[in-house]
Amino acid sequence: MITDSSPLRLSLRGITKRYPGCVANNKIDLDIHAGDIHALLGENGAGKSTLMKVIYGLVKPDEGDVLWEGEPVAIKDPAFARQMGIGMVFQHFSLFDTLTVTENIALALGKEAGDLPSLAKKIKAVSEKYGMTIQPDRLVHSLSVGERQRVEIVRCLVQDIKLLILDEPTSVLTPQEVDTLFETLRQLASEGCSILFISHKLQEVKALCHRATVLRAGEVSGHCLTENEDAASLARMMVGADTPITATFAKQFGTEPVLQVKQLSIPSESHFGMSLKDINLTVNAGEIVGIAGVAGNGQEELLASLSGETLSPPGTLFFKGQDVAQRRPNHRRALGLGFVPEERLGRGAIPDMSLTENSLLTGFLMNLLRKGFVHWNRTRNFTDRINNEFQVKTAGREATANSLSGGNLQKFIIGREILQQPDILVAAHPTWGVDIGAATAIHKALIALRNQGAAILVVSEDIDELFLIADRIGAICDGRISPLTPTEHASIEIVGRQMAGDFQAAS
Repeated sequence: MITDSSPLRLSLRGITKRYPGCVANNKIDLDIHAGDIHALLGENGAGKSTLMKVIYGLVKPDEGDVLWEGEPVAIKDPAFARQMGIGMVFQHFSLFDTLTVTENIALALGKEAGDLPSLAKKIKAVSEKYGMTIQPDRLVHSLSVGERQRVEIVRCLVQDIKLLILDEPTSVLTPQEVDTLFETLRQLASEGCSILFISHKLQEVKALCHRATVLRAGEVSGHCLTENEDAASLARMMVGADTPITATFAKQFGTEPVLQVKQLSIPSESHFGMSLKDINLTVNAGEIVGIAGVAGNGQEELLASLSGETLSPPGTLFFKGQDVAQRRPNHRRALGLGFVPEERLGRGAIPDMSLTENSLLTGFLMNLLRKGFVHWNRTRNFTDRINNEFQVKTAGREATANSLSGGNLQKFIIGREILQQPDILVAAHPTWGVDIGAATAIHKALIALRNQGAAILVVSEDIDELFLIADRIGAICDGRISPLTPTEHASIEIVGRQMAGDFQAAS
């Protein structure tokens, strides 16, 4: 049991970090004890990422003190942090596909790695000790997403780890893999390792963590013992009492088919991609179909084929009865397609362009063009409408896309598509990296669009989200899609097994 008398591993006192136009961290105090599994919570833009970067040496604070095991310390860079015993697993993995597990870990450790044969033996021993077995000589491209996460964690564990920072670690895992990860983290904590756990999934925080620190607008809004809280009270601390944080949605059956995929097979053009194999899928007007899956199982290829980025054989893809398999993205949009891509910057929005210009990218059919020229007043009004209705926190319509936090950019992209009232909306990870208040708002907007008769396909790694909003649900694995089941007759366990390839699993 972790108590206030347990030895302190890390203490932050008055940490402040300013950027032009904002204070990311304002006088932050944080204590993490030895063996503590400590959650860091907060809505988008609350300052979590900046604080993590301060602890890991990626950002230097403007004010405040860092104490490590009671002694003041200046963490000058990540290499120094690793020498102290601090490891960090980022939400986006930084692995080279064409290198082995051992070679990837050696690159990350630098001079600390030693010779490769000795490192390989240590990797094997450490991974087996913590129930995360990986083969050191495997090439990374041959690993599942869950196995890649193991590589990132083992990279930290082969050091003398004392504090492990995990950023949204369960966002790419099946429910079964989440259980395995939590067992490992509990074992580490029992041995005295401290864990800083960043997540938007409050039920997981409640199940795993001992304590939580909550940030709001760059400041600490509260500390608590998680055993004394529930998910709702944690959420209130994050977003305030005035923000809706829970919702339940009635399930409904769709009417006539709007999106139909028939016997779609597309070989992957990339050595590291996934071929689509005999995909059959129908999404009806007035329903949301959810497709779960671990990243890398064909989601990217399926989304590209639906958007028109990849053309498919004639007779395999229909919008409202029209064969669009050979139609380009602009033709599909003209037929009523809205699309939210997986990658925000670069595909969902152009980083250096203003929000007004980004509104025009896909909203050009909203009467924003006149005789081949841009109607800028209408475009600016459309941008303001997106920002207002979806509560996008931004300096204004002329702010660049890359100036927004990830969650606020996601709200902007979702809003831009929904406000066009599409007949078909295909959305990849609609609330990925979005705080609970914003996620609830996005879910309500999707349900409202469904209730107006749109056909909606949501592809997500968040199985809880799919059970909340989807009317029918299935999973994608190895380029194939399982049979769809009415969500009210499915279970997380069954869909989790389908995510792992067991398509015979039935409720």
